[in-house]
Amino acid sequence: MFERFTTEARAVVIRAQEEARALGHGHIGTEHVLIALVADPDGPVAAALRDKGITADFVRGEARRRVERTPPLSPVDRDAEDAAALKAIGIDLDAVRAAIERNFGAGALRLPHPEPKKRGLFGRFYAGTGHVPFTKRNKKVLELSLREALRLNQKFIAPEHIALGLVREGEGLAMLILADRGVDFDRFRDDLVRSLRSHAA
Repeated sequence: MFERFTTEARAVVIRAQEEARALGHGHIGTEHVLIALVADPDGPVAAALRDKGITADFVRGEARRRVERTPPLSPVDRDAEDAAALKAIGIDLDAVRAAIERNFGAGALRLPHPEPKKRGLFGRFYAGTGHVPFTKRNKKVLELSLREALRLNQKFIAPEHIALGLVREGEGLAMLILADRGVDFDRFRDDLVRSLRSHAA
């Protein structure tokens, strides 16, 4: 799929990764893609959203404000939380563990080490230090950008197609930010399609 991406579309995906890393987020979400899409103030997506005041700085601020920064629980804290929840419904976790080890041997509850993940379709955009994965929703957005290109009978994927994928997917933080700013999605879609047709002509 990525061989169809224009240089500008590839730059959007790479910029989204950089934005996620810079914000300290452990994922590349739709909000990071939106930042990357509007980062070029002269680009077609930024132009279509200009009247709503949607800039990279604005979306970055919204992403900071809306993405919860609560660190994940450590395994010890998670075990304590699980034990307390089970105790509340009458299950003694330590007694269950002891019974399992008595019947199946010591270490029966230890899980094998997981296989290393393959880099796959999105792996080429993980260059640099610190792997930041795409969310499932964001992967869907990128897949929908291809469908949008096919729907428009275009053999390339430009930033406008990625924005159309965001709108078509219809959920996620990027859509929430756009909706809260009063974006008219039908008009936005029309502006993007018009821009794409002018490039293809």
